[in-house]
Amino acid sequence: MKTGILCIHGFTGGPYEVQPFVDYLEANTDWQIVVPTLPGHGEILELKSLTAESWMMAAEQALRMLQKEVDRVYVVGFSMGGIIAIYLALRYKIDKMVLLSAAAKYINPAQLLHDIGDVAKKIVEGKSEENTLFQIYSKKLRATPIPAALEFVRLVKMVEPYYEQITIPVCLVQGKKDGIVPYTAAPFLFDHIKSTNKQLIFSDSGKHHICYSDDCQNWFPQALAFLREEVQEKIC
Repeated sequence: MKTGILCIHGFTGGPYEVQPFVDYLEANTDWQIVVPTLPGHGEILELKSLTAESWMMAAEQALRMLQKEVDRVYVVGFSMGGIIAIYLALRYKIDKMVLLSAAAKYINPAQLLHDIGDVAKKIVEGKSEENTLFQIYSKKLRATPIPAALEFVRLVKMVEPYYEQITIPVCLVQGKKDGIVPYTAAPFLFDHIKSTNKQLIFSDSGKHHICYSDDCQNWFPQALAFLREEVQEKIC
């Protein structure tokens, strides 16, 4: 039985956001992995005039193409991509999901201020170029139109009423130091999703870009074991 994985990145991001986990999956499985770039996203942001439907439809198209080539599909969604993954699971046959920093809630003010404080300190010390967070925030603030940000919020609101319709196996991974998605978002989703097979993994040191967390080598194997569990069950 051939397995495929669709990995969906977050708002204003790109495939690089999930690349470390993709690399781990490629090194440890023979699964077919697809990581599309959502419209207007990637290294250069061009989000003007794009809508929530643009991103959802692009993910749908990638999923349908993958489904034609494999027997079983798993979806990995990061941040906004996690919400899009839930949307896809409501409409298509998906065997399992892994939701990374899923944006069921967004903006953790306390942690965001702490991170910005770290950035400010680096600027004063003349080391801002060494701070990845500074580069990410400065780039996104310059390139993200307000209407696009509102579309992101609208996408989350569109899917929110349907969390309880999710019954497929789900693994949620959340960093406790996330400055964008509060770590309470994962327990919120865990409680509302009606899956009987669900798992919640916390990263104590993880920030929003959870695939780059210091402890990712701890949770990467856990997430893969969760995905493999179903394969073993179906073989037996």
